[in-house]
Amino acid sequence: MRFPALSIALSVLFAPTLAWAGPPFMTDDPEPTEVGQWEVYGPLFEVEGKGKAYEGVVAAELNYGAAPNVQLTLEVPLSYLHDASGRKWGGGDVAISAKYQFYHDQDAGLSVAAFPGLTLPTASNGMGAGKVTALLPVWVQKDLGSWSIFGGGGYAVNPGVGNNDYWTGGLAVSHQLTPKLLFGIEANRQGAGSIGGTGSTSLGVGTIYQLKAPFRLLASGGPTFEDGGGAAGFHVFLALGMDF
Repeated sequence: MRFPALSIALSVLFAPTLAWAGPPFMTDDPEPTEVGQWEVYGPLFEVEGKGKAYEGVVAAELNYGAAPNVQLTLEVPLSYLHDASGRKWGGGDVAISAKYQFYHDQDAGLSVAAFPGLTLPTASNGMGAGKVTALLPVWVQKDLGSWSIFGGGGYAVNPGVGNNDYWTGGLAVSHQLTPKLLFGIEANRQGAGSIGGTGSTSLGVGTIYQLKAPFRLLASGGPTFEDGGGAAGFHVFLALGMDF
């Protein structure tokens, strides 16, 4: 499963006259929250799985513009899973991260940022990794009018018995269809997170609809294909976003 790394990777970008990136897409973006501003997702629902076996989080995510080109992110999740043995709930691992945009050329519409983060072993009922995990990505975005291309990735540190560190990343294209509506497509790749495990490739579509300020709705989803074939899995993201 990708949730420990994905929880670190999630961040926010909202700009009414430009294309949005970041959530609801799995692929992230390099744009930090404006200085002194908050961007919040809550409630945030996320699930992935295959058939009747699935797991995910119900979370609140807070993003704060702490300084020019710097965003701080905190995610507090409640985790759940469902398999042949039944349902299980518990507190998830809290995720903290900091985005630093170290390159931005407004005329060229190009920006680059690092977004390192950690998950802390705060989970209950066996729902977390049990150790500190980390994701060390770099994200790039190119704006072309109402279109945006963004992507990148990085190295996931995944300690624990039977686990592997791995590389992960993605690429997305979004289009601002109207001032209130964005649509995008993406592809993501994750290496094997366990010894003897397999990597996976996820495809998805996403949309953001601006409601009456400060609210917006976000949704995405699509299939996930494990290396070696077999039936496709799925991933779904839903959230209410707000800015203040």
